[in-house]
Parts: sequence; structure tokens; C-alpha cells
Amino acid sequence: MNSRLSFWGFAIFSFLLFMNATGCKSQEPTNSGASNLTIGEPVPIENKDNQTNNNMQTDHTNTRIKVSTSLGDMVIRLYDETPQHRDNFIKLVEAGFYNDLLFHRCIRGFMAQGGDPNSRGAAPGAQLGMGGPGYTIPAEFNSNFIHKKGALAAARQGDFVNPTKSSSGSQFYIAQGQPMTDAQINQVEQYVKQKNPNFAYTAEQREVYKTIGGTAQLDMDYTVFGEVVEGLDVLDKILSMPTGAGDRPVQDISMKMEVIK
Repeated sequence: MNSRLSFWGFAIFSFLLFMNATGCKSQEPTNSGASNLTIGEPVPIENKDNQTNNNMQTDHTNTRIKVSTSLGDMVIRLYDETPQHRDNFIKLVEAGFYNDLLFHRCIRGFMAQGGDPNSRGAAPGAQLGMGGPGYTIPAEFNSNFIHKKGALAAARQGDFVNPTKSSSGSQFYIAQGQPMTDAQINQVEQYVKQKNPNFAYTAEQREVYKTIGGTAQLDMDYTVFGEVVEGLDVLDKILSMPTGAGDRPVQDISMKMEVIK
């Protein structure tokens, strides 16, 4: 099989898996009441001190988040250039929303997904990936931010029900992917150009994809709003764990998050 076919076979396979798993098919919550909220409208989320997000920090620039798991810790830097996603993520972290949730969908060589509130205390075998806070976030695409290994991005419903590509209010994924060749990068670039004619990878971005790798087929389709700056080995550990039905790890991998700015 030539590299063109093998790459696009993997890309299409990965994308379909992502559509099914992330919510790209069912990511946005279908719980009652969600349709009454406008895109990006916050809902009150109480923190452990019963204070709403209105009382939390307001200076969100240069924020880092510590993600603690049973397999080790990661530190994520949030991008200031995607302020709506940044502020929403900080709000949820400070409210304790992510604590004790699971990485419920893990596909080796692709990504690790979490952020479904229904995963907290979920029974073995429970179908996950439908939960959220009841709102979405407008897309904030930026060609400077690509799906390199360690990229933090927002999951979402598929285009057929979500033509504006708005993001899930809480579900996220961390890209792993694999190194790519120049030919593969060129193919993805041409694909992205179909909807974004001025798009082009920089020399630096190309080098990143050739060395550490990533999931380039998702660029400019899902909002990237941060990156892992410490603990990429922990991501690899998470994605090396055995999985069962629905790509859920056989042994639960829970998380806790805190702002460490």
C-alpha cells in the first residue's frame, strides 16, 4: 500500500473514530434544557465553597493548569489567543468540575478524551461521551495552533448538526498522533485549504509534525486552545493502557485539575 493510501486510510479511520467517540457525533449534551442556552452562555457551577464562578479569578492571562492522574501529572498552558475557551476551562477547573472525571475515550496513536460529567463514578461498561454543562462555546480557530502531540482541543458535535463547529462546553481531548512525512503534511494542507484557502503550514509547524507528530487531519476543524508543557510521557502512559468497549480504559483513569498560575 502506498503512503498516500495508507495515510488517508488512517486519517479517515481516525476521523470516523473521532466522530463516533468524541462527540463529534454525540459530544454535545442532549440533556433537557441545553437547547434553552445560547452558545457560550455560562451556567452557574458551584465550587467546593458554594461560591459561583462569578467570584473566581478574573485575570486569566498566561494560565497553567495541573492535571493530576494515577499515572502522573501533566501541566497545560492555555492560549490567551482563544479567550472564550480559556476562560471557560478555567471557570470549570476552579469550580472543581473536572475532579474525579475519567479519561473515558482513549485511542492509542490518536487522542485521550475527558470532560464528561457523567463519567464521575460511572459503572464499568457504561456508555460515556454525552454529558456536558449544558452550553457550547463558539469556535476560535487559529492557524498558529495545530494538533501537534500534546495539543489541548475541544470536542464537539459533527458538522451535520453543528455547522458552526461550536465546541463542547466541557469535553476536551489531548492529541497524540504520530510523526508525519512531508507528503502527508502536504496532503493535509491541501485538504484544509478546501475550506480555508489561505491556510499553509509554516516551516516550524511542518518540522513539529515530522518530529513529535500529531493529528493534523483535525486542524482548523476543532478549536485548539492549549498544550501540554510538562508531562507528555504521562499522555503516552494513558494511551498505552488497555481499553474495552467504546475505547474506555479497562482500568479507570481519573483526573483532578487545579490552576497553578
